[in-house]
Amino acid sequence: MLGELRIRARHVLFPAFGVAAVLYFAYHGINGDRGVLALRAKQQEVAAARAEYDAIKEEREALERRAKLLNPGSLDPDMLDEEARRLLNYGLPDETVIIDDGRLPPR
Repeated sequence: MLGELRIRARHVLFPAFGVAAVLYFAYHGINGDRGVLALRAKQQEVAAARAEYDAIKEEREALERRAKLLNPGSLDPDMLDEEARRLLNYGLPDETVIIDDGRLPPR
């Protein structure tokens, strides 16, 4: 009787432990710190960081183009005059100033 119980227990317990181990690793492979869901979250973070990097890179390139125009070898007098007027709020007496705040007029 006891021998038969041991044999049956061996046939039941070992597969049960195996199934439990597989379920444990499958669960942590999906929901764990390095599982599939964490991988998707990291991929979204990488995509957001890449978009931010691209925007900053584009802004830097625009600033570099403007700085290149201020290079003494390729200085554009019109651009220099325009920047000085904009930054220092200078204008000539015979000029008319139109302030555009970017809003559309009401209809």
